[in-house]
Amino acid sequence: MTTLDKSTQPQISGLAKVWQRTPVLIKAILMIALVGIVGANGIGVIAALIPGPLALIAMLAYLFLYWKFFSGSWGPKKTAETRKEFFRAGSLSPRLWKWSLLLAALLVLAWQSSMVVTFRLIQFPADRFAQGFGFESLPLWMAWAIILIAALSAGLTEEVGFRGYGLVPLEKRYGPILANIIISVLFVVFHLNQAWSLPMLLHLFAVGLLAAAFAQAFGSLLPGIIAHTALDIINFSYWWSDIAGKFEYQPIAITGIDLHFLVWTVLFTVSGVLFVWGLGKVKAVRLQI
Repeated sequence: MTTLDKSTQPQISGLAKVWQRTPVLIKAILMIALVGIVGANGIGVIAALIPGPLALIAMLAYLFLYWKFFSGSWGPKKTAETRKEFFRAGSLSPRLWKWSLLLAALLVLAWQSSMVVTFRLIQFPADRFAQGFGFESLPLWMAWAIILIAALSAGLTEEVGFRGYGLVPLEKRYGPILANIIISVLFVVFHLNQAWSLPMLLHLFAVGLLAAAFAQAFGSLLPGIIAHTALDIINFSYWWSDIAGKFEYQPIAITGIDLHFLVWTVLFTVSGVLFVWGLGKVKAVRLQI
């Protein structure tokens, strides 16, 4: 039996050795920061450097390149399989696609109805949610175009960062349930810099749990990206700006329990229950394939 000479064995760089010895939780945090947060900030850089409608085209191009690289389609071949694994680049059957769109709609409804119910229980802090987008000075088409691209950017980069590159390594180390809890806590932590985060801590944690379970159930990030993008289109156009309307309802402590509050409470409860039930059905469907 022959033994390879040390000079012929693959050499691991010092940086690679440090990375191998780094705890999985620290790796996950670094991955989220690099893949998710830095990825999203690329849109802001483009907006600052390129004026007018050309910026919109550049942003879409940037997101396309981001998608291709982190999904493992483009880039170094030696890391392609790892990137595909972290991206959860599995294909979905037509039946699973139907389930994914239904559950995406339920997830969006659960989040939005939870917002309405919350701000019927407490006063809506409009000043915390005012993001200063400056849509009032833009043509309506431009305002909506920015909202759509910003929502797509957040949906893509946060799902890839948190539910992909952050969650997948944690699942291997801690299992799916504990990994889900950890990544959801990190999802809250990474949003603490936002002025609106304080009254939304429980919401962020809950949606983090559901989004992670969504990715785990389908074995793909695509349904979550669709849901996250749709959710943020509403967030950016309604809650974070007034382009799609303005929330002006008072807490029920002032108005009393009314039909508006009851309807949204029912929608929140039903959509949440149906979403959790649907995840169980999806797991059963995947076992049959």
